[in-house]
Amino acid sequence: MKNLYRRDEQETDKRNSSKSSSEMKRRKNMKRLGGGGLSLQTFANMKSQNSHYNPALIKKQKEFYKNAKYVSKFKKSMKQQNFHNKYETGESSSKVDDGDDKQKVKSNKRIGVEEVYKQTREEMEKARMEREAAIQAKKEAKEEAEARRKLAKGKMMRKTRHGQPVMKYRIEHLLEQIKKSAGNAGGSSTA
Repeated sequence: MKNLYRRDEQETDKRNSSKSSSEMKRRKNMKRLGGGGLSLQTFANMKSQNSHYNPALIKKQKEFYKNAKYVSKFKKSMKQQNFHNKYETGESSSKVDDGDDKQKVKSNKRIGVEEVYKQTREEMEKARMEREAAIQAKKEAKEEAEARRKLAKGKMMRKTRHGQPVMKYRIEHLLEQIKKSAGNAGGSSTA
């Protein structure tokens, strides 16, 4: 009886030790993989909720904040430069005339900006007109070629009373092709 009891104890110990090692391996894997998986209920709840996760929107926001940071740095550096320039030239802020000069400079700058805007607008308008003219020319050339092909197709598809193709138009077409290729070959060798 004692032997049976001892054998059962040893078998349970072996089972427990194998369970603990497999349990330990499973725990290590869970740690390595970043924890346990989600339960089905948790997964379903997460899918049903609108988490507003949009990678494109996040990217846009990051870019916006990055640009805002650059703009603020630029403005600070400009303020610093103006501050240093003021002291280097020996200007003082107590003079009343400086305010009038600043207003004149601002109005001059505004006129300059308006002129630049007008120039860029005119350039853009010219470019747009050129693009439209090019598109129109392409469209006309396409329509002309289409009409030519339609006419050639009509000639090539003509049949005699007996259903045979009219050879006159086919031979003319072949002759034109030969003349073109001879003209291109002769023209390219002289050039």
